[in-house]
Amino acid sequence: MGTDKLGISTSDDVVVKTKDATGIFTPKRYTVVLMNDDYTPIDFVISLLIDVFHHNMESAKNLTTTIHSDGSGIAGIYDFEIAEQKALEATSMSRDNKFPLVVKLEPVE
Repeated sequence: MGTDKLGISTSDDVVVKTKDATGIFTPKRYTVVLMNDDYTPIDFVISLLIDVFHHNMESAKNLTTTIHSDGSGIAGIYDFEIAEQKALEATSMSRDNKFPLVVKLEPVE
């Protein structure tokens, strides 16, 4: 084994250590579920779906109808931190407007 003028090893027997990538995982996903109630206006739920969850008008209206008829509906599916933030934002907007809308997080199976 020799060294060149810069002091760098010129040996062909270089050992490179690598890390095992088995510790990498996909983050768990969560659904943000809006629950039906008898007090929160349909127009408010539609605007919430558009403003917070970025639905277009048609999908917001369809989802609001599903929430009303089925008792709940999925506003979106996100990584935990984003789902939690959107649920908090939706709940905060509801309370600021004096509505009792319930927003739940459920893990995706």
